[in-house]
Amino acid sequence: MKQTIERSSEQTDETTDVQKVKMANQAVRYNNTPELLQAGAERETSQTRKGYARARDQHFRNPRQRAVIWGSLAVIWIAVVWLTGRLLPAGSTLTSLMDRNLAPAWAHPFGTDWLGRDMFMRTLKGLATSIQVGLLAACGGGSIAMLLGLAAATSKAADRVISWIIDLFLSVPHLVSLVMLAFVFGGGLAGVAAAIALTHWPNLARIVRAEMIQLKSAEYIQISHKLGQSRLRIAVQHMLPHLVPQLFVGVLLIFPHAILHEAAITFLGLGLSPQQPAIGIILSESMRYLSAGMWWLAFFPGLALLLVVRAFDVLGNSLKTLTGTGSSREVR
Repeated sequence: MKQTIERSSEQTDETTDVQKVKMANQAVRYNNTPELLQAGAERETSQTRKGYARARDQHFRNPRQRAVIWGSLAVIWIAVVWLTGRLLPAGSTLTSLMDRNLAPAWAHPFGTDWLGRDMFMRTLKGLATSIQVGLLAACGGGSIAMLLGLAAATSKAADRVISWIIDLFLSVPHLVSLVMLAFVFGGGLAGVAAAIALTHWPNLARIVRAEMIQLKSAEYIQISHKLGQSRLRIAVQHMLPHLVPQLFVGVLLIFPHAILHEAAITFLGLGLSPQQPAIGIILSESMRYLSAGMWWLAFFPGLALLLVVRAFDVLGNSLKTLTGTGSSREVR
């Protein structure tokens, strides 16, 4: 009897041990141990974080959304510079002989010149003037390109004449024709804007002409011809709406070149008058004082001009990405 009880107790202990082993194996199989559960949770957390990071990176790498972000920043920067320069009072650039040749400081971030004028205020006013000249020149050049491109689509004879005019303007060195036209128009804001407009249209006109030739072979254009519509009406009503994105992006890409060329011919003395604050005049006047160690007279205005030109370039490329105009990069 005693032996039977001991045997049954041993069997019970063995059965308990077997059950413990089975439960441990089952826990390992189904990841029910605390260590494995914690490792699995950490693995899932890391995978979730990687998924969120991958989605965020893909969201940021979207070219259209990136174009919207950079284009908006460029518009804000250009608007702030232009409005600030236009709204500054006239007395902000008056001479003060007591503050001549001061290095950049908190009171004068860009320093002062040989007449005590605040270079920060002069730079803002000069940038506003340059943006105004660039706007007039870019719109004028875009209008010329649009009119000639539409005229090239009316007949083959007009296309040959306009192609010859475009090749003629492109064969003349750009800066030479710009200087000659600025001299003929007598300088000044209107003269500089007209000279830049008359020298910056050929490349954009060539792009518009190529788009018009491509559109002429479209099926709806052929149907309009068969319905008896005139070539001019087809060009204006059916072709022009397709050219609006190209023209808009082309005008924006002309903008930085117009600003740089305005500064260049003003630097040479054929642009704006010295009484008008312009970046070209500021850079031209500062050349005489660089040897005296007054580096800030040319550094800060040149850097500000570079930032504004880069903003227009970014805005044009952003609109090119959003509108899908592939050939607008050729506008130079």
